[in-house]
Amino acid sequence: MSNGNQRFDWLSEYLARLHDQHVLVRRGSATALAPAHLIEIDLEDWGKAAAEAAGFDCRWAALWGDHQEAEGEQVIVLHMLLERAGDYVVVRTAVPLDKPALPSQAPFFPAAERPERHLHDLLGVAFQGPAAQRRWTRHQAWAESEHPLRRDFPVSGNSPAPTPPDNDYPFERIQGSGVYEIPVGPVHAGIIEPGHFRFQAVGEEVLQLEERLGYVHKGIEKIAEGRDPEALARLAGRVSGDSTVAHAWAACQALERAAGCAVPERAIALRALLCERERVANHLGDIGAICNDVGFAFAWYQFSRLRERWQRRSLALFGHRLMMDRVVPGGMAADLDPAQIPSLLAEHLALGAELESLFDILEDHPSLDDRLLTTGYLAPDTAKRLGAVGYVGRASGQGFDLRRDNPYPPYDRLEVEVPVYTEGDVAARVRVRMDETRIALGLMDKLLQRLPEGAIRSEWPRQRAGEGIGAVEGWRGEVVSYVRLDENGRVARYFPRDPSWLTWPTLEKLIAGNIVPDFPVCNKSVNGSYSGHDL
Repeated sequence: MSNGNQRFDWLSEYLARLHDQHVLVRRGSATALAPAHLIEIDLEDWGKAAAEAAGFDCRWAALWGDHQEAEGEQVIVLHMLLERAGDYVVVRTAVPLDKPALPSQAPFFPAAERPERHLHDLLGVAFQGPAAQRRWTRHQAWAESEHPLRRDFPVSGNSPAPTPPDNDYPFERIQGSGVYEIPVGPVHAGIIEPGHFRFQAVGEEVLQLEERLGYVHKGIEKIAEGRDPEALARLAGRVSGDSTVAHAWAACQALERAAGCAVPERAIALRALLCERERVANHLGDIGAICNDVGFAFAWYQFSRLRERWQRRSLALFGHRLMMDRVVPGGMAADLDPAQIPSLLAEHLALGAELESLFDILEDHPSLDDRLLTTGYLAPDTAKRLGAVGYVGRASGQGFDLRRDNPYPPYDRLEVEVPVYTEGDVAARVRVRMDETRIALGLMDKLLQRLPEGAIRSEWPRQRAGEGIGAVEGWRGEVVSYVRLDENGRVARYFPRDPSWLTWPTLEKLIAGNIVPDFPVCNKSVNGSYSGHDL
């Protein structure tokens, strides 16, 4: 996944800076946790590693822990994933289970705050800092002294009683004359998943928004333990149903790297074809829903019609509207009939022509401009500080796209255009979606025209221990998976990181200064996944 050793010059400088800070790096850049470089450090150097990474303008991408036994001692192995110029680096350390405390990285990377709180609730790791002391994933389903991702915690939990209501979460409040509070959710109108939003407002102006998520925590990380690769792929495809292809592909990438499995070229191309179909389906739905949130029902009807037709075609081609369970370890579970290629190319052409007519209407509709332009502004500096990815980041000047910046097959043989805007408002987030839909149609045409012959699945290797990372550019942005296999080839640890972990916090920033009635359209323009966040 790299484009030449010259791209890693910064990593050598980073290691030198760590050495200057008296950080003992036990393994340097020559050791890989495919496809990332791996750096192992002592526990006391965790904060220094983050501070130096921030100085190198790295993007903080993920944090996860793994309860293991090392040399007879119970430890939690911590991993920080960094990205810079398309290169990935994992910084790893271990903390004793009986004293799991270390510095917070949130002062250097604000995006680390919620994952640290998640780790505290699930593994009992205490990060030093005021924000890290507030619970996040733990509502009332388990006691404060219990930690579900530790080995001694049963997958079914310890309490047979119904979970009591979580009515004492410590929301932050603004005090002052005329300030009032608006609670929204966790149960919403319609069929969306639960999430709570607590507004502080004066008149109609929003002063502050605080989110409370975790209501649909499913125990994904816990129930992954002990699964075989096929069962893990099925589970990964259900982390977030609208990103089933991207999550399954990332998990399979990690599994295949851990097990040393080579995937046939035809299967790789088909995976990309499905991922681009997933991108188009969701962007069509989002564009229509954003317009509907400001009363432009015409667009809602038209884009919903196109999305429904698109998903019915996915059902006919691959056996599932969302293409769930089509990506499997070692390849694909469904092939594409070559006789369908000409009709697919014609459908892409027809959809593109129809979309251009609709896009012209959206881009020249004064009443729509009035509601979307300047609404929900996310400054590029804020987007960068929070590590925003996908259409949220690209609408605010953050151009990272795995397909271009660290291309994995088959994108390493394709030219991927990445639309970037700096306006940072709802309108810009709609434009990114429109551009990405056009680009996806073109990429699918190239994939179909160059579709290799041959098998669609490799035989899975014999049982072996190993670990690997998968990274896929899903429709919301970068999807990351980590997998560790035990000596029997079964899953010892699975960690999926949906891009929503990085984009949900942006909603709290971009809504400030807007009026309360604009919250639905601001929220939909971000469209974070509740399920993808609530592991």
